[in-house]
Amino acid sequence: MRRVKASAPAVDVVTFGCRLNIVESEELARQARAAGESDLVIVNTCAVTAESSRQARQSIRRLHRERPDAKIIVTGCAATIAPSDFAGLEGVARVIANADKSLNAGESSAWSAARAATASEGTRGFLSVQNGCDHRCTFCVIPFGRGPSRSAPPPEVLQGARGLLEAGKREIVLTGVDLTSYGADLGDGVTLGRLVRLLLKELPELERLRISSIDCIEADPDLVAAIAEEKRLMPHLHLSLQAGDDLILKRMKRRHSSSEAVRFCEELRAMRPDIVFGADFIVGFPTETEAMFRRTLDLVEECGLTHLHVFPFSSRPQTPAARMPPVRSEEIKERAARLRALGEERRKAHLSAQHGKTLRLLTERGGAARAEDFTLAHTPGLPPGQMLDLRVSGDDGKALLVV
Repeated sequence: MRRVKASAPAVDVVTFGCRLNIVESEELARQARAAGESDLVIVNTCAVTAESSRQARQSIRRLHRERPDAKIIVTGCAATIAPSDFAGLEGVARVIANADKSLNAGESSAWSAARAATASEGTRGFLSVQNGCDHRCTFCVIPFGRGPSRSAPPPEVLQGARGLLEAGKREIVLTGVDLTSYGADLGDGVTLGRLVRLLLKELPELERLRISSIDCIEADPDLVAAIAEEKRLMPHLHLSLQAGDDLILKRMKRRHSSSEAVRFCEELRAMRPDIVFGADFIVGFPTETEAMFRRTLDLVEECGLTHLHVFPFSSRPQTPAARMPPVRSEEIKERAARLRALGEERRKAHLSAQHGKTLRLLTERGGAARAEDFTLAHTPGLPPGQMLDLRVSGDDGKALLVV
């Protein structure tokens, strides 16, 4: 959950879920400030898991207790898919679907056709370039909340990136729901890789460009070449892998096999040896056996993954997976714990491998910094926004120590 006060205590924005929601929350906050809103709370929900929806409802109840006179507006994927779950909560004045994501009643949505939108987090700027999804993974409700895939035109993306640079951002992160599908709806051979090349060519002052979560099977040749050749494109990718067993991947209706995921990581690592991979995994998908789960453990090693996001399977209404034979909750919890433990081992091994190296770090707020491969470092006492070359003296198991 991310809580941002636009002009405390008049406007409060509470965000759940993805980076795209962060971008959209900042746009809603800007609308609120421009409209002169007061005593307003905007809650931007997520529907990825049942737990994320529950947390949003819990947050709304708490907000109403804290500010009983405030007007609460609820939006986001959970509010789009199940508006009745939120409309009846005390204090909720409006529920706004993603397709109508505007504070101005009757105004056409800024997201009905994708456009570039921006948000910032200290020294890092987020730039949404794509929305929606055309795929139908059997566990996912996001297409119901976000609609079909659509892409922001490259000139708008370029304009948004320039705005972030003018605001002092030294790093820009491209975000979207299904980022590697970028450009398919625009025609003329527009792809994510070509967009990356355009940004780096037209913005020589852009020091760092990052890509958020991608689908490895959809990475276009220009993107792969850019990762190999463009040093300002950061050597860190977060992959939507979800499982390591091919039958489970098929039942999920994913578009890659485990061998394709391994090959993708091997090929990119050969071209860019300093690249670091993270991945999302769902544990306990219906019909998953212990042997199938062990294939996920194997995949972590085979792909050389460093950062893991582990999600216990959460049955979502309207999805085919909700009708499949479930795995016992005790087994799901136990497998999630084992996969997270493996992730901790992989992360600690990566931290140890950095000892003695000199890394280029971009300092952030709170005495932290990020290396080019997104590894976290402690930089107490250093102000944000500095690009520094510092030597790694050790680590504390979670982040690097530098001098």
